[in-house]
Amino acid sequence: MRPAHHPPSEAFTVVSLTEPGRALAERLLAHWPDAEHLYRPQPFQEAVQTRFQQGRRLILLCAAGIAVRTLAPALRDKYRDPAVLVMDEHGRFVVPILSGHEGGANEWARQIGQALGAQCVITGAQRYTQPLLVAGLGCNRGCPLERLLSLLDQTLNAHGLRREDLSALASIELKRDEPAMHQLAAALAVPIQFYPASILAAYGDRLSQKSEIVFRETGCHGVAEAAALAHAERLIEHPFPAELIIPKQKNPDATLAVARIYGNRD
Repeated sequence: MRPAHHPPSEAFTVVSLTEPGRALAERLLAHWPDAEHLYRPQPFQEAVQTRFQQGRRLILLCAAGIAVRTLAPALRDKYRDPAVLVMDEHGRFVVPILSGHEGGANEWARQIGQALGAQCVITGAQRYTQPLLVAGLGCNRGCPLERLLSLLDQTLNAHGLRREDLSALASIELKRDEPAMHQLAAALAVPIQFYPASILAAYGDRLSQKSEIVFRETGCHGVAEAAALAHAERLIEHPFPAELIIPKQKNPDATLAVARIYGNRD
């Protein structure tokens, strides 16, 4: 009979050993000010093991080998050990090394990756996920398909993406009867979803910019960004919010934004 799993404490500790690592830790604390930061703690192994045994999640800004050798004597099992992530000192990669599934390290790593722009490296063979991209759209009445396609291709090319990278399109309910919206979805062979202004309005605080003009016309402060975020978060069951990776872009007839979330493509 396996031991009962006790979720790790929400508190976590960041441990850095170099000056670049300390700078990265400060970036982390800007997002999570309640986190603890240990810079070159002495004695190193004792300080790290003590927090691990207290059930604190750890982000170790060091080589994976150092992390493994440090924690090995303190390991119990995957049901009780807190989540541990390793990051390189420059914040390019984030790797969950302990309690990936049971302790939530995999999902936590994705959250850290989204916040810092780091690549999340999941080494477990199960529950594989990938980034899902949703393009949110807005347009003037009677906007032709060509204007939507032009904005889409220009935006995707500028960010190193392709049409094939998109999982879905989304917009506001007011645009449900726009032929170009449905034509674009058909051209890309992806579904399109329309949301009422009441749902999009809930994303006001997460927009790159809020428009009072758009609010007066639609009841929400932005269409493209809010629609992208709203639909991304409804594609999968996910504990963390979607990320706006391309803020609102526009031409005279249309607006477009792209949001990302991690999950399984059906």
